[in-house]
Amino acid sequence: MSHSLNIDKLDLQIISEMSTDAGISYAELGKKLFVSGGTIHVRIKKLHEMGVIKGTRLQVNLRAIGYDVLAFIGIYLEKSSLYESVAKQLLKIPQVVRLNYTTGAYSMFAEIICKDSAELRKILQDDLQHIKGIERTETIISLEESFSRPINVSEVL
Repeated sequence: MSHSLNIDKLDLQIISEMSTDAGISYAELGKKLFVSGGTIHVRIKKLHEMGVIKGTRLQVNLRAIGYDVLAFIGIYLEKSSLYESVAKQLLKIPQVVRLNYTTGAYSMFAEIICKDSAELRKILQDDLQHIKGIERTETIISLEESFSRPINVSEVL
């Protein structure tokens, strides 16, 4: 895949470094990879235009700002053909931060972040259960995230 997109080793190194620290300056990244900051700028612009890089994100300690509940919701659909319409409805719920269409036991798997268990209960009862096409849900509450890391793409080539 990387060959059809004309991505080389430097591009993969840039992606790998920025996946770890998206706030690194182009000059600092250039020094680290032994190229100019201008080269980094041009490469990142190219990767954005190709759709390889979708943006940058700030990583926030959500518990520090009052979001204490992380849950995963397994969603069973009445029919798999309802996926798109259910996904559009779930997109309207701000606490649903990630959604995947899956194989296995669930039709969909959602990640939800709430301030507390009362907010989670409200979303489950008042929001999710009223979406046409959802047959039932199963909720899994995360007690702790042990780690989250980017994949090391620099080893692809």
